[in-house]
Amino acid sequence: MTVRLSTQLRNNLAGTTGFAATFENGVIEIYSGTQPATADSAVTGTLLGTVTLASGAFTPGSPTNGLTWGTATGGTVAKSGTWSFNGVAAGTAGWFRLKGNAVDSGVLSTTLPRLDGSIATSGADMNLSNLSIVIGAPSTIDSFSFTIPAQ
Repeated sequence: MTVRLSTQLRNNLAGTTGFAATFENGVIEIYSGTQPATADSAVTGTLLGTVTLASGAFTPGSPTNGLTWGTATGGTVAKSGTWSFNGVAAGTAGWFRLKGNAVDSGVLSTTLPRLDGSIATSGADMNLSNLSIVIGAPSTIDSFSFTIPAQ
């Protein structure tokens, strides 16, 4: 697995803002290809879809259809609600970027909170039942969680 935390996410976790608060009402973007070397890096690949609440339209800065989180338990916080997306381009899912609810055009940044991870059908940071994304086809994220280890 290849989860990568941006500089700002690490600052938030080390400071007074937690993981769920950092990404409340944010989105996950699904890309083709290989994920960048760091979560501060510019995006690579083709944007295949944007995960929101129930595939709803999303505008950065607005809470409408942004992703929501449950209550943290045992150092783990998990998704709340139905997270899904419709394909906006055809391709093979390779990696994802979780972003906060701010304008983030995907360029190099050390001030935007981001979490990048791998995608596969099993054993990845995000597992999808089908990696082939089709334009207009719906996909659902059945489970998503983040754990801060005790050691």
